[in-house]
Amino acid sequence: MASPIGNTRLAVLIDADNAQPGIVEGLLAEVAKYGIAHVKRSYGDWTGPQLKGWKDALLTHSIQPIQQFRYTTGKNATDSALIIDAMDLLYSDRLDGFCLVSSDSDFTRLAARIRESGLIVYGFGEKKTPEPFVAACDKFIYTEILVGKEDDGVAIAPRSDRELKQDKRLLNLLRNAADAASDDTGWANLGAVGSTIAKQAPEFDSRNYGYRKLRDLVQATRLFEIEERPIGGGQAKAVYVRIARKR
Repeated sequence: MASPIGNTRLAVLIDADNAQPGIVEGLLAEVAKYGIAHVKRSYGDWTGPQLKGWKDALLTHSIQPIQQFRYTTGKNATDSALIIDAMDLLYSDRLDGFCLVSSDSDFTRLAARIRESGLIVYGFGEKKTPEPFVAACDKFIYTEILVGKEDDGVAIAPRSDRELKQDKRLLNLLRNAADAASDDTGWANLGAVGSTIAKQAPEFDSRNYGYRKLRDLVQATRLFEIEERPIGGGQAKAVYVRIARKR
């Protein structure tokens, strides 16, 4: 049985050949939103000069470096080592999910296999990550939004309403999700809208558009009505949205 979200046991497996040490702080902060990093490992050939920048990040964040020599040119032994360890951890039955950190499509089948076993998979990689790997994860976070954050908590300048309205895929995702989650009056709980989008587009994140929260993004499009409703008579409020009616 999976643990509650705050106690979700996660394995963070980093392909150091395909990731930058500068993302680690933001990466682990993001992982903490989804659970506890019970396992933290980074894979690569640490004898080579190309990974020398990783030392401080590994020591600061208590990430275990896994040495994998390059046996021959053109073959990625690091990927194989990570995959083997992931399967060992999967069969140990001690975890609720995995965080796979790489922009390499070689991990597509691994992500799919883990999900087939009923565990959740969070992917982390650059925007160049091939679509099959992105789609194989339950959620995929682009690492560009995890570095260089400003005071508002996002690393990308917010898009204007004009720019957002030109993004047909984004608008279709928002409208279709709002329609699917709506009641007879057309109003939909914003949390349900977000969940519906995540099922269709694992890479969706309001921060990719420069907005810290989904509500901020929805509001910026100027295509939706937004309403707050109290929950159970207390101070807490739920946010509901409805596609704006044409006047």
